Amino acid sequence: MIQIAPQMRILVAVQPVDFRLGIDGLMALCRQRLNADPFCGTLFVFRNRRGTALRVLAYDSQGFWLCHKRLSSGRFRFWPTEASQAGRALEATELQVLLMGGDPSATRVAPAWRRLERAA
Repeated sequence: MIQIAPQMRILVAVQPVDFRLGIDGLMALCRQRLNADPFCGTLFVFRNRRGTALRVLAYDSQGFWLCHKRLSSGRFRFWPTEASQAGRALEATELQVLLMGGDPSATRVAPAWRRLERAA
């Protein structure tokens, strides 16, 4: 089971991906397009061309997880569009909102870390 923790590195591929690719094909995209090691524990998120499905690739030190989510109706409203970058980092809370079909850029959540003031 994949646990999405606040300290995890999450990388979203900006360009859509052909979902006929399996784990090996997505690993190659991680190396070539995203310049990232698929064995490093990062969660990699990919979207299909129509924007109706997502795939998450993760390595857990024993093997790879490949998770697929397809919306029954509609499309994912949010997707990064930085043309100059191949990938974009997301926070864990942003990924959770995205997986529920929401727009992480329009959601307000508490920061993952903030300094606590000591009572005097």
